[in-house]
Amino acid sequence: MDAQTLQSIAIFEKCRQFTKAREVQAAGLYPYFKPISDSEDTAVVIEGQKRIMLGSNNYLGLTHHPKVLEAAARALHRYGSGCTGSRFLNGTLDLHGQLEASLAEFLGKEDCLVFSTGYQANLGLISGLIGRGDLVYLDKLDHASIVDGAKMSYGDTLRFTHNDLDGLDRMIERTKSGRGAMIVVDGVYSMEGDIAHIPELVRIAKKHGVALAVDDAHSIGVLGPNGEGTAAHFGMTDEVDLIAGTFSKSLASIGGFVAGSENVIHYLKHHSRPLIFTASLPPANTAGVLAALEVMKTEPERRTSLWANTRRFQAGMRELGYDIGETETPIIPVLIGPMETTFVFWRKLFDAGVFTNPVMPPAVPPLPRSAGSWRSSERRHPGPARH
Repeated sequence: MDAQTLQSIAIFEKCRQFTKAREVQAAGLYPYFKPISDSEDTAVVIEGQKRIMLGSNNYLGLTHHPKVLEAAARALHRYGSGCTGSRFLNGTLDLHGQLEASLAEFLGKEDCLVFSTGYQANLGLISGLIGRGDLVYLDKLDHASIVDGAKMSYGDTLRFTHNDLDGLDRMIERTKSGRGAMIVVDGVYSMEGDIAHIPELVRIAKKHGVALAVDDAHSIGVLGPNGEGTAAHFGMTDEVDLIAGTFSKSLASIGGFVAGSENVIHYLKHHSRPLIFTASLPPANTAGVLAALEVMKTEPERRTSLWANTRRFQAGMRELGYDIGETETPIIPVLIGPMETTFVFWRKLFDAGVFTNPVMPPAVPPLPRSAGSWRSSERRHPGPARH
């Protein structure tokens, strides 16, 4: 189809008018889709130069752990490169069952269901359980996968101001009226780095008889006595009904899960469209996650180093006068100012050999003067490269 024909199709008009990214590219300040040509865990090679990686979610540094790589390689040669089918039909391996059992035991839940991505885990959890006439309550800063899962459902969605749990209490009192309902929150908020108030959420959920689901994408391996996540961090694993998460952070791969009671997981296996109509997690990834989970349990010093680095980095940034918000975790946002200033800040760091993630609205709420931020996920590895 030639350019003239494309321009005559109305649906493509917004594509032609979208010029902002090209303008930033022309200015040499475009920070996205940077190809990495080599990786050494804490450092990557981009545009031929080695750069310190401060934007990764590889919290425990397991992407290059020998046991993880060996397990992935063995599975690749035993099972092949992919499952070529959904979990529902021909795509369930014994590895998937082993991973589900290991995760359920680790998280203190009866059962677990593995999805192909963390994004699909939230889509499948919410759209699978929230039916016509049901309600789902979301924190306004919940991850996009939670929001989209609610959009996919046939229920009604209500959003409350971030961490305004008194407001949530009143909202449920006003709207529930005997309907099936669920609260879904991030355990750790992926842009702000603060932790959900699980004890108060549990109190509200019990008071109103609604389910509580927590997305622990940024909590597994980070919070809890052994890295079990946000509910364990507060000693309330039994009180949180459902725990969702991803393998693309601390567990060094890709994929996701939902853990909860056996009957809920059984129901999702037969009603979750993102599970039933998607090819299952490839063998190498599944085996890699199993190995990463074992390393996480047997090498607790990694989490100790993660938190030592986190506290050092937070204190250092604050001492230098930077605004890092209310972060309580290894997610450390640095609030810069207007979008243009944020991109210049990113470019100077990039040229100095440091890779960070500039984050713009709507991924983060606008700051005064339409501000942005850059975000660092501090990891376990010590040394001057962190600062």
